Amino acid sequence: MISFLVALVLLIVGFFTYSKLMEHVFHIDDRQTPAVVHPDGVDYMPMKTWRIFLIQLLNIAGLGPIYGALAGACWGPVVYLWIVFGTILGGGVHDFLSGMMSEREDGASISEVVGKYMGRVITFIMRIFSVVLLVLVGTTFSTGPAGLLASLTPTVLNAKFWLVVILLYYLCATFLPIDKIIGKLYPIFGICLIIMALGVAGGIIFGGYQMPELWDHFANEDPNGKPIWAMMFVSVACGAISGFHATQSPMMARCITSEKEGRTVFYGAMVAEGIIALIWAAAGVSFYNGAAGLSGALAAVNNNQGEIVYQICHGLLGPVGAVLAMIGVIACPITSGDTAFRSARLTIADWFKIDQSKMTTRLFLAVPLLAVGAILSQLDFSMIWRYFSWSNQTLAMIVLWTGGVFIHKYGYPPIASLMAAIPATFMSAVSITYFFQAPECLHLSTSIAYPVGIVATILFFCIFWWRTFIVHKDDINHELAAQAK
Repeated sequence: MISFLVALVLLIVGFFTYSKLMEHVFHIDDRQTPAVVHPDGVDYMPMKTWRIFLIQLLNIAGLGPIYGALAGACWGPVVYLWIVFGTILGGGVHDFLSGMMSEREDGASISEVVGKYMGRVITFIMRIFSVVLLVLVGTTFSTGPAGLLASLTPTVLNAKFWLVVILLYYLCATFLPIDKIIGKLYPIFGICLIIMALGVAGGIIFGGYQMPELWDHFANEDPNGKPIWAMMFVSVACGAISGFHATQSPMMARCITSEKEGRTVFYGAMVAEGIIALIWAAAGVSFYNGAAGLSGALAAVNNNQGEIVYQICHGLLGPVGAVLAMIGVIACPITSGDTAFRSARLTIADWFKIDQSKMTTRLFLAVPLLAVGAILSQLDFSMIWRYFSWSNQTLAMIVLWTGGVFIHKYGYPPIASLMAAIPATFMSAVSITYFFQAPECLHLSTSIAYPVGIVATILFFCIFWWRTFIVHKDDINHELAAQAK
């Protein structure tokens, strides 16, 4: 239990220290935010900080910090290290930068933000990449809950019925003003997500379960022998660092009323997600008596993590836990799916400069997006979805590199850009290595994947260093002189 409590304290301390440093480097000021300058009553909507925080938490979390943490716990308590340091040094920085860079660019979608600082070619790639990723997320988070709802209701209400219901809800959530559905429902479900995590933590701590200590299990405990590097760092995305968050943060960047809210809304929500992931990772290895027991339990239910969540909640909290588990595995993915489609609408609107103040133009984008989602939901694209894990972390890598360029241009001192560049370098190594070693990708041996990942990552960092600190050396000197005045 000691290692769990230490990890928890580190996450909390990381928020109160490293996020302050990040805020200072970014140069937070008192400029008016997009929500204040031109509220449109639809997407640019001023909201209270606590409400935006809960919406952001549910936007980025859903089932990610639960399912991902349980998958990561199959490697043992060593996953604590990735959750803690990934959140503080990577995920928090990534989410803060993606949200605040968007706020500085008038609430622009992440594809437009990346394009401005990384070039036209990357702009086009990011636009396509983002829309495809978001539609896949939205589709997946409709078919799963539909199937679960069908299993809990009379046979006449089958999966297709519930899929239609969910897609109709998605349509409403995609084009209606953000305060009508998302602003009202998300804080409620966000609180439920937090209560469920706290209940699980209390059940493990006070229920007499033995939490394996990190120093006693500092090894790869995965019974299938999957390597920790880079498999674990991709399996545990939400709860450490996730590129999907960058597609969600701009929605809240259009709602904050002060730049001072950014640290709480973006970095704070990421730390809260890290705490939730830490709790579920600890619950997985404690409730099933170790990583081997958890892996066995997952195998027994054909890797149905929803069933594992139900077993843990019901076992620790009884009937109340069962209700919370059902809310989690049904409501949480739905609340990630609807904002995925909404973000896709905003991305396309920013791409083609389509005004979204009128309902007809919003429907013009929302209806085709949901139609594509409905078609994809009829396909078995489980293999395609496996690529989401890799593409998700690749997106995080791109956004962090963009953040490094942004901080170099506007931050102080220029060397502070390494706060983004170092995690970008790490995520480059993760993404490239995973692509070469993962079964759904090239599936090469680690003797090939590891060296290729190292060489490519060094090349990326050298290019960043050269272009930032050598080619633009005069720009740095000019910025330092201006700041000195």
